[in-house]
Amino acid sequence: MKIMNLDIEKIRKDFPLLSKEVYGKEYVYFDNAATAYKPLRVLNAVEQIYRDFNGNPHRGAHFMSNKTTVEYEAVRDKVQQFINAPSREEIIFTRGTTESINLVAYSFSEAFINEGDEVIVTEMEHHSNIVPWQLVCGRKKAKVTMLPFDDNGRLMIEKLPEMISSKTKLIAVTMVSNALGVINPIGEIVSLAHGFGVPVLVDGAQAVQHLKIDVQHLDCDFLVFSGHKLYGPTGVGCLFGKRKWLDAMPPFLCGGEMIDKVSFSGTTFNVIPYKFEAGTPNFTEVIGLGAAIDYLNQIGLDAIFDYEQELADYARMKLGSIEGIRFFGQTSHQSNVISFLVNSIHPYDMGMFLDKMGFAVRTGHHCAEPVMEHYKIPGTVRMSLAFYNTKEEIDLFVAAVKKVVTMLS
Repeated sequence: MKIMNLDIEKIRKDFPLLSKEVYGKEYVYFDNAATAYKPLRVLNAVEQIYRDFNGNPHRGAHFMSNKTTVEYEAVRDKVQQFINAPSREEIIFTRGTTESINLVAYSFSEAFINEGDEVIVTEMEHHSNIVPWQLVCGRKKAKVTMLPFDDNGRLMIEKLPEMISSKTKLIAVTMVSNALGVINPIGEIVSLAHGFGVPVLVDGAQAVQHLKIDVQHLDCDFLVFSGHKLYGPTGVGCLFGKRKWLDAMPPFLCGGEMIDKVSFSGTTFNVIPYKFEAGTPNFTEVIGLGAAIDYLNQIGLDAIFDYEQELADYARMKLGSIEGIRFFGQTSHQSNVISFLVNSIHPYDMGMFLDKMGFAVRTGHHCAEPVMEHYKIPGTVRMSLAFYNTKEEIDLFVAAVKKVVTMLS
């Protein structure tokens, strides 16, 4: 089956878990926004590290250490090219999006946030892009303010100019909502913020695996994302930060490669990016991330985006035929994430029955409780698609949802 230059059957063979049976039946995986399956290229890359070379990077003069260092640092170049960052030194490896945001929240606040200052976040943020700012603002006696969205899920960007003041030190916004699937106009937000001299952090956790991102074109000050949603290993993520901010920010964690010189008379720190990479690097997962980027580049993000949009449009059309269905997130720019409820059926009940019928979806508040509070609901059923999914799987899923509705009505 070839669609839009994608050989879907060939692609599916690259993902061993797609042939996995659960409860005695083929299992359809629609929880890609939580974590994605891993292609053989990534699995083999991680295994090869432990089989063929395994040394602590940056630390030794022996072959294993040098080989690991070369492979590890090569991924920094891959990430730089993947998001078109100006320099490799502006790419920092972390444990994921959450740690990346916490790093910026802590270090940026130490350098730039004082009593009475403000940080703006949006109503649709993942908890990981709310709570760190609440913590640092609480410590600094600063304030977190919220940019709302309307009932369709559209960020009310027209309110931003009246919210920004001389006290506003940073705006933190998701590129794609994990709960609503809304694709936000990041370029417009960044341009508006920069007009007031305010930097912008972009949460790209739900974006980089679906959209081609150019941080120089966006002009964002920080971009964060995770490896495991990008078809790579868990426990690895990336932070892009403009050099002018990273140079001025103090370290987040201490020890290992982030040290320049240590003495009891005082300690000095390494240059970026190493200033923010304390301890033994997570080199296995970083190298696995590099393999995932190679895999996506080979397929092509433009082709992936087009196919996933076709899938998502098809899924919304088919699900829309179900009486009593309600979609959450209905803007003109939606991603592969589809959130819905049917009648008064609790999302957990729907999810439990779908699981037993062979479908993996996410149910609940999706670590976005303010979104659920906006709609006065306990949560949603979230279907999230990937380029290895098919219309045939969607047809089976819609039939299963209809069956659950009949059973629980």
